[in-house]
Amino acid sequence: MSMLKRILKDKLAAVSLSIVVITIMVGIFAPWFAPHDPHEVHMELRYAAPTGEYLLGNDHLGRCVLSRLIFGIRPSVLWVFVALVLSVGVGAILGFIAGYFRGRTDAVLMRICDVMLSFPGYVMTLALIGMLGVGLQNILIAFVLSKWAWFARVIRTSVMQAAESDYVKFSQAIGAGHLSIMVRHIAPVSLPDIAVISSSSFGSMVLQISGFSFLGLGIQAPHAEWGMMLNEAREVMFSRPEIMLAPGLTIIMVVSAINFLSDALQVALDPKLMTSKGKLQADAAALEAKLPGKEVA
Repeated sequence: MSMLKRILKDKLAAVSLSIVVITIMVGIFAPWFAPHDPHEVHMELRYAAPTGEYLLGNDHLGRCVLSRLIFGIRPSVLWVFVALVLSVGVGAILGFIAGYFRGRTDAVLMRICDVMLSFPGYVMTLALIGMLGVGLQNILIAFVLSKWAWFARVIRTSVMQAAESDYVKFSQAIGAGHLSIMVRHIAPVSLPDIAVISSSSFGSMVLQISGFSFLGLGIQAPHAEWGMMLNEAREVMFSRPEIMLAPGLTIIMVVSAINFLSDALQVALDPKLMTSKGKLQADAAALEAKLPGKEVA
């Protein structure tokens, strides 16, 4: 609760948190929020302008753009979040094992991570999609297979630092089990780092799945997805730009909110950053207080 209060003190972070929460809730309860069936075709309404019934107009098949935008939250945000959780889970398990036990176990796991990280992320994902085939399920599997190594390496560093602390060494000296030490002593210390790297990766993964869907490698028709909606609206991007602006601005807004929230989360979890930010704000306030006096003089 204290961390949430610190985040809410930042107005930009509070707005970003509201956007993320509202987006997730609308995606979960999409059938209740969407005014129409996102797959319902009305060719007589092809590229129709916005009306009271269709607030954002209709696409090339006469489907409701707003309804497809709402249902597009599920693959663009919710399923990406599931892939992120799986990637972080695999990376955290291997990172804890490598950072705590070290030795040969650490060497083997890190060499595997080095091999995975030697390829650019987009290239690795494209290669996996090429082998597995296009589609939402395969692209999410590709995300997990291509990103766990980065999480494992970052989490390993955090675990190694925590494993050197006195209380961990004391627990080892009195005969506490390895699993007990990792769960009770190391995990609480490493959770802030895991939360920060996870939140910072969330926005980039949303952009990636939208980009792959825009290229035709992600979710396939007739299902709704923001990147695919951008691709479908390219033909009328000059005559009917609002059809392309709707998913484009939605992607920008959601990804920006996630990134701003990630920055606020990092500040809230790191006392050093919080202190430095407080000092900067105090210095700025003091400078503003001095300026009127100089102007009068």
